[in-house]
Amino acid sequence: MPSNKSVSDAPITQFKNCYILKDHRLQREDLWVREGKILNPEKLFFDEKGFADVQIDCEGSIVAPGFIDTQINGGYGFDFSSASANVKLGVSSVAKRLLSTGVTSFCPTLITSPPSVYHQVIPQIEVQEGGASGAGVLGLHLEGPFISREKKGAHPEDHLRTFGKRGFQDMLDTFGSLDNAVIVTLAPELHRSAEVIEELVSRGIRVSLGHSVADLSQAEAAVSHGTTFITHLFNAMLPFHHRDPGIVGLLTSDRIPANRRVFYGMIADGIHTNPAALRIAYRAHPRGLVLVTDAIMAMGLPSGRHTLGQQDIVIEGLHAYVAGTRTLSGSIATMDMCVRHLRQAAGCSVEEALEAASLHPAQLLGIEDRKGTLDYGSDADLVLLDEQLNVRATYIAGELVWEGRGPAGRPTRPCCNAEK
Repeated sequence: MPSNKSVSDAPITQFKNCYILKDHRLQREDLWVREGKILNPEKLFFDEKGFADVQIDCEGSIVAPGFIDTQINGGYGFDFSSASANVKLGVSSVAKRLLSTGVTSFCPTLITSPPSVYHQVIPQIEVQEGGASGAGVLGLHLEGPFISREKKGAHPEDHLRTFGKRGFQDMLDTFGSLDNAVIVTLAPELHRSAEVIEELVSRGIRVSLGHSVADLSQAEAAVSHGTTFITHLFNAMLPFHHRDPGIVGLLTSDRIPANRRVFYGMIADGIHTNPAALRIAYRAHPRGLVLVTDAIMAMGLPSGRHTLGQQDIVIEGLHAYVAGTRTLSGSIATMDMCVRHLRQAAGCSVEEALEAASLHPAQLLGIEDRKGTLDYGSDADLVLLDEQLNVRATYIAGELVWEGRGPAGRPTRPCCNAEK
């Protein structure tokens, strides 16, 4: 029998009887994995004379890249913006629970907080690879405090800030460190925002426009300085107007540099955005849509009173409000719910819905060479789904980290029956 041992002693896993998302379409192909990476079967067969050590019968499942959530404030009783000795425990607990939703990587998000909270929390949230212990942490999303008072949403007004004479240094002093930050949301109309945007971009940090009253020209200027993202489109920004569409106008602006793509986050939970608005955004700029949950600590918890950063919030069904108001304060939807809602509300293809939760966020973060695709050489972070896009199993680096249960609560292993 031919052997692949001359190349690597690591076992090869073959996912068979599946539809894999590759080159923007579902294809009936097998998927091959070794040492946590996706293999090119032609090289395996013809160059290495290799074979599968383990076969996994997916029984007709869809195999897609693992989901990536670039805006999540907490969940399952943990709030990332809460200064406590349990920050690491909170992140790891949420990371573990996210596996059941198909999320294999995420960006813990901190909302507007006092500097003392940032200085305590930020150093405790480190970039880390995913695995059996939970989804990987790609870095922090710092949403605020350099945002508009008029569009603060659920952010506490007492802790909002502007840029003083020192510009970027004011931001650095506020956060204490940007070492683990990958996204910063700010309002581009703030004085000295242009130089701040340029400095953030020079450090490899993505800048997102949000919680803002910027008009279209201000938004376009921010893009010219390096901005590439919009935080939860439609929410916490000026409404679309035909004479000045504001930040929303970036979706069809003719002043975006030819080599630049502007991405936009959408909370597709059926509450934050009307399905008609979701369809408008999708049809105007489908390649820029990035699904985000904007989930808060109440995700996965029953209705009642909870906290978000420095404020109390009340959960009523699928709505989360700032206590005593009707101001939405984030979502309690999971990423797989958002994928299903986008598919239904926008009328898009299954492939497009899945890519909005995988490929597009990877492209936004500049990690599409290893995440967000099933291309050869990519990380074997996978989510297996049924035809209704319910999560059946989640894999990180080719290893099973979560699997669903049947109607009676017994493990059915519909897509995880290993054959040797």
